[in-house]
Amino acid sequence: MKIGVIKETKEFEKRVALSPEVVKLLKKKEFEVLVQAGAGEASNFSDLDYQNAGAEVVPLEKVFEADVMLKVNLPTLEEIAKMKPKSSCISYMYAYQHPEVIEALNAKSIQSFSMDAVPRISRAQKMDALSSQANLAGYKAVLLGANHLGKIFPLMMTASGTITPAKVLIFGAGVAGLQAIATAKRLGAIVECTDVRPETKEQVESLGGRFLTVEGAEGVQVEGGYAKEVSKEYLEKQQQLIREKIKEVDLVITTALVMGKKSPILVTEDMVKSMKMGSVIVDMAVESGGNCEISVKNETVVKHGVTIIGESNLPSLLPVNASQLYATNISTLLLHLANSNGFTFDPEEEIAKGVLITQEGQLVHAFTKSILNP
Repeated sequence: MKIGVIKETKEFEKRVALSPEVVKLLKKKEFEVLVQAGAGEASNFSDLDYQNAGAEVVPLEKVFEADVMLKVNLPTLEEIAKMKPKSSCISYMYAYQHPEVIEALNAKSIQSFSMDAVPRISRAQKMDALSSQANLAGYKAVLLGANHLGKIFPLMMTASGTITPAKVLIFGAGVAGLQAIATAKRLGAIVECTDVRPETKEQVESLGGRFLTVEGAEGVQVEGGYAKEVSKEYLEKQQQLIREKIKEVDLVITTALVMGKKSPILVTEDMVKSMKMGSVIVDMAVESGGNCEISVKNETVVKHGVTIIGESNLPSLLPVNASQLYATNISTLLLHLANSNGFTFDPEEEIAKGVLITQEGQLVHAFTKSILNP
């Protein structure tokens, strides 16, 4: 089986689907690997690195001779047009948001698998790209916030006086939020966190953060580790709780996502107006609409004296590690689904069923069908 890896074309993307180290692993498994010349340069992987690992470095057009394309981002319509009919593709897809891509894949009977649909079960942990990338994003969000903040994080006692520690408020105690808590604490900040899932309290406190409890959180529906549905009443109570807190903090980091839906607005413009001059917001949910009412995707803006960072692809700011981890995730999934002679998976097996989006010209993914064909 031939594997193809191309240079990602999405704006601001520096990651690549396979690292040279993982190419070595796949070569040992008797796969052929075609890598577009220059595909890994933004991740500091040279063409020579790939050649030494056993890959064939080729022009773009030759990569599309592959039986399976491995990508980070959703394949574009132009890329799909160049893929072999009845070939396969594995990447992030968020298929329920892109019916035109589903249609194009089905028109060529391309079998597709989505990295964002990997089930969150113990035996799929090594394939869980959402978690590996969110971990890096949570770390980078704190560093970005600290860089834009006009003060230091830790308590510091000097001959000139005492500097009080920075206060950080984090929305969401998922993988990104927990890493943000850990990073902010390591830097010496006072950290508080709110999450719609009350069961995250113990995790927050184990990292040294203070959990802000919202009355009525027990009624929140959770599915696959994500909040599935949050009532308007709950959000109102959450906003009441943080309205006073947000006036005191130096840095706010928001991570709240609702699977299949626009991110909830947690920080209103009025809240921003109430924040201290010079404070910072890092909106990690900006790609799906944003948790801050006035954040701007892929821009850092200053509004009402508050710096609001809308970086939509935080893992790409750490491309070396992000690509290394993603390569492990995607190659582990590939080896679960196939060997060097082709795909061997059972479509009813839990992981395969979770990630398989299109097959033989049909949309087969249950969740995506429920969104696109309600």
